[in-house]
Amino acid sequence: MKRTLAGPVTLATVLAVALAGCSTGSTSDTGTAAEPTATTTADADAFPVTIEHALGETTIESEPMRVATLGWTDQDHALSLGVVPVGATKITWGGTEAGSTAWFDAAVEEAGAEAPVRYDDADGAPIDEVAELAPDLILATNSGITEAEYAKLSKIAPVVAYPEAPWTTDWKTSLEMVGEALGRTALADKVEADTEATIEEAKADNPELQGAELIYGYLAATDLSIVGMYAPEDPRVSILRDFGMVDAPAVADAIKPGEFYGTVSAEKSADLDSDVFLTWVDSPDSVETIAGDKLLGQIPAIANGNWYAETDKANAMASTNPTPLSIPVIVSDFLPRVVEALEGA
Repeated sequence: MKRTLAGPVTLATVLAVALAGCSTGSTSDTGTAAEPTATTTADADAFPVTIEHALGETTIESEPMRVATLGWTDQDHALSLGVVPVGATKITWGGTEAGSTAWFDAAVEEAGAEAPVRYDDADGAPIDEVAELAPDLILATNSGITEAEYAKLSKIAPVVAYPEAPWTTDWKTSLEMVGEALGRTALADKVEADTEATIEEAKADNPELQGAELIYGYLAATDLSIVGMYAPEDPRVSILRDFGMVDAPAVADAIKPGEFYGTVSAEKSADLDSDVFLTWVDSPDSVETIAGDKLLGQIPAIANGNWYAETDKANAMASTNPTPLSIPVIVSDFLPRVVEALEGA
């Protein structure tokens, strides 16, 4: 990434302080005049800034005032830096009835702001809905936008896309990119340090995780013929590596270079050795179906009782999309289940 040098630190100390005050919040219906909300100020001399990414490079000439986000994490990173987006992607799996998350809503409430407009990306980037909000910056650092969508979005406002591959940007890289784009690199450094402290504390509290071999997979009761596995680059795996876990050897054999997901035949289940197997399912009934299957039941961690299938979609969403806002939820609500699985509980 390239950027101009930021000026001296002008921000407060911690995120809670940064979110203490706010301006008028946004409205909640697409197409209405959403007012921008910023509870922090940009670093001196932060702009112009040029950020390189997988789809090109983007220059932001001045501090963005109306920020729209795409993907399922950029809204969290912006909010952790005191900027409430005017628009954000609707969380259609594991989200609230309003298409948000509990941790995002709590931070918006703490800021005294109104929720952003939510738009659905089920059919691709919602370009028209984003355009209606008249943003002056679009954040998509952990999204799946295509080159064609990037070109269209860039006609609306500067777009900061993912640095390498779609959907694989780790939380620290996203936070750093968003910090640059918003001119808040000093605060981004502080938020990153605070979040890493939370992770280090969790590591100290859970020594069982250190060096434990992990497979984070996908098992579907509706198709018992395959075992899906997520690569180390996938955010749900990389956050567990942050907590001290390591990849089981079977992971590398299942995933092709450059891909974040791979599959193997269920007939090879007995060969998928790991200390723990993690997955998520749509219902508790699926857990019994998978464990009782004659092939999937041979996965060593399942056979030995060292597996955990998350049935709470909100918790699965938190672990799938780590951010400074969701990582405390991972620590409190998901990590204990991982430890229990390691212990065979």
